[in-house]
Amino acid sequence: WVSLRAGTLLQSQTNRHERIIGGQEVMPHSIKYQASLQYDRMHYCGGTLIHQQWVMSAAHCWRPSSVIQVVLSAHNLVSSDGSEQVFNVSKIIYYPTYNPKTYNNDIMLLKLSRMAVLNAYVQPAPLQDVDVPPLSGSAVCTVSGWGVTTIYTFYLSPVLRAVDVDYIANCWQYYGSRVNDNMMCAGSRYGGKDSCQGDSGGPLVCNSTVEGIVSWGIGCANPYYPGVYTKVRNYVRWINSIISANDP
Repeated sequence: WVSLRAGTLLQSQTNRHERIIGGQEVMPHSIKYQASLQYDRMHYCGGTLIHQQWVMSAAHCWRPSSVIQVVLSAHNLVSSDGSEQVFNVSKIIYYPTYNPKTYNNDIMLLKLSRMAVLNAYVQPAPLQDVDVPPLSGSAVCTVSGWGVTTIYTFYLSPVLRAVDVDYIANCWQYYGSRVNDNMMCAGSRYGGKDSCQGDSGGPLVCNSTVEGIVSWGIGCANPYYPGVYTKVRNYVRWINSIISANDP
């Protein structure tokens, strides 16, 4: 089955979506651009702060803006440490040709109801320039989120976790025509390290730059099926145009 990488904290067994497998808890507030998308105050997807008032996520994480909240500077989702910034969402724009059947163009932007306060815990992530040379085949990337931590369980992690994964240039050898140039793969040739349910929409960072958005995969942490990510560099011009068109 195809696994999207969205989920709900303490979700039921009938609602499988995403997670960090094989990683570890990060130092609190060390991933300053990580966002938690919440529905009914429950985490269900990740996101990346890319501008003081904009968060990037996966289009398959869409919910009506009136029911979503975005939390920045979160670490433990079940006990606040007082540093969190909680936002309503004033606007959601997903890529106009997003295809929910193939997950092509799986990207959306959420405009926060107010500017985030940038501080030691909250900073936007740099995006890759479209003209930068492609990643090398030996690149190691980091994916982070609150997704499930053990295969075949359905409980998301209460604390933010991350895992290092290898960039996999020959994605088509694993997925054939299911993948295209708007997608990229990362994982482990031995399996055991991956994003999964609850991690959807979160960042894949390579060389200190956000290169991917957690999107989908077949199962999780399977050596034969690495995680598939939206290739962010293909969308930087669109992102910049949306932000400039919607800023006062």
